Amino acid sequence: MPYAQFHYPFENKEKFEDYFPADFIAEGVDQTRGWFFTLHAIAVMLFDSVSYKTCVSNGLVLDKAGNKMSKRLGNAVDPFEVIHKFGPDATRWYMLTNSQPWDNLKFDLDGVQEVVRKFFGTLYNTYAFFALYANIDGFRYEEDEVPFEERPEIDRWILSELNSLIGFVDESYKEYEPTRAGRAIADFVDEHLSNWYVRLSRRRFWKGDYSQDKISAYQTLYTCLEKLAQLSAPIAPFYMDKLFMDLNKVSGKQDAASVHLSGFPDADVSVIDNDLEERMELAQKFSSMVLSLRKKSNIRVRQPLNKIMVPILDKKFQGQLEAVEGLILSEVNVKEVEYLTDSAGILVKKIKPDFKKLGPRYGKLMKKISAAISGFSQEDISRIEKEDQYILDIEGEKVTINLDDVEIVTQDIPGWLIASMDNLTVALDVTITEELQQEGIARDLVNRIQNLRKDKGFDVTDKIRIRLQDNEGLSRAIQNNFSYICSETLAESLDIVKKMDDPGSVEAELPDDLTTRISIEKV
Repeated sequence: MPYAQFHYPFENKEKFEDYFPADFIAEGVDQTRGWFFTLHAIAVMLFDSVSYKTCVSNGLVLDKAGNKMSKRLGNAVDPFEVIHKFGPDATRWYMLTNSQPWDNLKFDLDGVQEVVRKFFGTLYNTYAFFALYANIDGFRYEEDEVPFEERPEIDRWILSELNSLIGFVDESYKEYEPTRAGRAIADFVDEHLSNWYVRLSRRRFWKGDYSQDKISAYQTLYTCLEKLAQLSAPIAPFYMDKLFMDLNKVSGKQDAASVHLSGFPDADVSVIDNDLEERMELAQKFSSMVLSLRKKSNIRVRQPLNKIMVPILDKKFQGQLEAVEGLILSEVNVKEVEYLTDSAGILVKKIKPDFKKLGPRYGKLMKKISAAISGFSQEDISRIEKEDQYILDIEGEKVTINLDDVEIVTQDIPGWLIASMDNLTVALDVTITEELQQEGIARDLVNRIQNLRKDKGFDVTDKIRIRLQDNEGLSRAIQNNFSYICSETLAESLDIVKKMDDPGSVEAELPDDLTTRISIEKV
C-alpha cells in the first residue's frame, strides 16, 4: 500500500518506493481480518515488508445511549443536518475529542452544541477582544518584537504554557493521538488563555497610553491566537483558516497565505519556565478554592473580604506562593494572606482511608489499617501531607500509606470556611465588617456604571460625568471610596443629588437593598 494508485509496477517505480510502506491506514474495526490483513499479506509476498507503519482502527458511532444506530430503531442521526446546524469543524472537533478514534463514540447533539459554545465560542470571543482593542490602538505588529525577558510575568507565563502545548500537541499528532491534542488545545483556550490571561490582562488593553507593556500584551495575545490556529487546523480546517486570515488582516498582512500553507509551529524550549508554570498553577488552584468558598456562602466576588490562611508545606512551596500572592488576592478580592507554618490547633483535619485503593493491596489487614489511619493525630496528618507517605507497622508488617491512599478534609472553624484540593488547604475569613461592606457597595456601583457606559455605546476611553440620586447608605460608601469609583469609570466628576430629574437616568439596584438612579454623560 499504495500499489495500483501509482500504476505500479508498470511505471512510477521511484514514486512508489517513496511512499511505501504507507505512514498509516485508517479503517473500521471490521477490516481487521480483511483489508488490514490483506494489504500486509500482499506486501510480505511481494516485498518482504509491512504495507503500512501505523494502523488506526476506527470505532463505531452509536447513539447517545450506546445503541447501534439503525433506521428500524429510529435513532440514526443525519450527518448532513448536524453539519448544517453546527458546522463541519464543530462536528469534527466533538467526534475527535469526545473519545479516541478507535473507541466507540456515543454521539450526542448536546455534546456538539457544548463544543460550539465552550471551545469555538470562547476562542471567537478571545479573538474579538483582541481585534476590538487592536483596531482602537491601530496595532499592526509593526513595532519591534518586545524581548521575552522584558515582558511582564503574565506574558512570559502564557508563552511558556503555549510552547509546552506546542510540544505536547506535536508529539500527540506524531503518535496518532488527535484526541489528546484536541483536549489539550481546548483546555489551554479555556483555562489558561481566556479565563486567566485575557481576564487578568484586560486593564493593559484598556489603558490609554501605547506603552511597551500594551505592545507586549498585543504581541503575546496575537502569537497565542496564531499558534492556536496552526495547532488546531488539522481538526478544524475551515474555522482556523478564517481565524488565521483575520489575524493577518488585523496585523496588516493582507497577502498572508492560508494557515494550511504555513509551517506547523515548533516549540521554543528556551521560553518554557516550569517554575513559573508551577506557581501560576498554584495561583489558579487557590483562586478556584477561595471562589468556591465564596459561592458556598453566597458572598459575591465584588464584596471584599479580609483574610485567607494557608498552611505551608515547605519553604519552596511558600516561596512559590508568595511570588503569586498579589495575583491571588486580586483575583479573589481578599485583603491579605496569612501563612501558617504550624496549623495544628487552628485548622483541624480529619483523615480516612480509601478502601478501593488499599483493599486490593492489603486485604485482611484493612480493618486494622483503617483503625490506625483513623487514629492519626494532627501531627501525623501533617507528616503524610509533607512527605507524601506514612509507614505503619501492622502485625509486624510494614504498610506504606501514600497520600493518594487517604482522603483528608478540614473542619470549618467559626467565622471561617475551609477548602482542600489535592494536598492544598485554604481557610477564608467570611466576616464582613462595615468598612468591607461599603467597599463592596462601591464595587457594585462601578459595575452598574460600566454597564450603563456600554448600553449608551461609549468608547472604552471616553471620560464621563456621573450624577447619582442620594441614598444614605450609598452616600457613605461613595465618600469612603470616591477616588476608586472615579478612576475605574473614567469619571471627571461625581455628584450626589437629592432628586434625579435627568431624562436619561436609570434605576440601579445595589446590595443590602440599596437603590439609586444613575445618569452619565460624556465630557
